[in-house]
Amino acid sequence: MSIWRQDLTVQDMNALNKGTMGEFMGIDFIEIGEDYLIAEMPVEDKVKQPFGLLHGGASVALAETVGSVASWAIVNADRFIGVGIEINANHLKAVTHGKVKCICKGVKTDGKLHIWDIRLYNALGELSCICRFTTMVVPKPI
Repeated sequence: MSIWRQDLTVQDMNALNKGTMGEFMGIDFIEIGEDYLIAEMPVEDKVKQPFGLLHGGASVALAETVGSVASWAIVNADRFIGVGIEINANHLKAVTHGKVKCICKGVKTDGKLHIWDIRLYNALGELSCICRFTTMVVPKPI
């Protein structure tokens, strides 16, 4: 049984990126599973640090973007949103090219707090970063 609102598509999720950091970074939602979301991001100069590696902050921004959209995809989106209140990241392997794949899976997805396990993989499928992200469900700004 899916944890997401039934009418959602990856196009709906990608539309949220318009005019945001997600669009600037090239984040593209590509799959909605029963209890996970998958997005990708190209590893281009704009998301690298000065030594040619994917910037840790870009990895965290990718994770927070996908996790925030995941919370939005569970709640009544007419009334609520999920906002990040805590994130941590362990950077395990440098990424220099290709795309990173981000897989976001819920740990706790009910109530006012959602906790997400978010893992990033390089183009070879090797784990490059593990994040835990917590959102708080709050009323949507008017």
